Amino acid sequence: MEAAGGEENPDVHGAAAVAAAAAAEPSVSRQRQPAMKPVWTLLEEAAQMKTEGNAFYREKNIRSAIGRYHRALLVLRGLDSEVMTSVKGFGPETPALTPEQETLLRNTQVDCYNNLAACLLQRKSVDYARVREYSLRVLQWRPSDVKALYRAGVATLEMGNAETAKQYLMQACREQPNDANVRKHLQRAEEKLSRELQKEKAMYRGMFSSGLKSSSGEGINQTNRAGEGV
Repeated sequence: MEAAGGEENPDVHGAAAVAAAAAAEPSVSRQRQPAMKPVWTLLEEAAQMKTEGNAFYREKNIRSAIGRYHRALLVLRGLDSEVMTSVKGFGPETPALTPEQETLLRNTQVDCYNNLAACLLQRKSVDYARVREYSLRVLQWRPSDVKALYRAGVATLEMGNAETAKQYLMQACREQPNDANVRKHLQRAEEKLSRELQKEKAMYRGMFSSGLKSSSGEGINQTNRAGEGV
């Protein structure tokens, strides 16, 4: 994904690389490293970056908005127990979060991934695979998130899988039955499935018709040979 200042991807294993590098340093050098910022400070910095991203999005500055959301996610990555468990033993231990801190971390992550998907859908050339990826990340934590269900459905439909898209959009419609956009894309998915079914039926009819003609031709030839025998 393109972001302000170059490409920033919250999905790269940056935390593991930094931690491994720190482990390779001599112990004296590690002692001279500055202490990790307090958890609340990092959470507030990430929340502030998300807010700045929202402001850029409202201004239609999609590039800068994407950059802010990515930076927020990179900050949060170092606090996420689900991520840091895989690099345990390298570098300083990540402090355990309180329930309140964990809630703020997840809420900020959900908002950033949702907003990144929204940003990508505003581009002329949409990366639907990435839209779907970000939306599915949200659904891991919030299975009933309407925005993520809707965007996952739209992206999956554009990627050619109408059946799965219909499932996402039907769930979004159950959560928010009066949303015109959800209903519009659900109708698109159903129409695509109907066209695919008609094509499949036509193909089988053609195969069946060809089989009948072949069988009929063989019968005529057999009859002619029998007549010749008489």
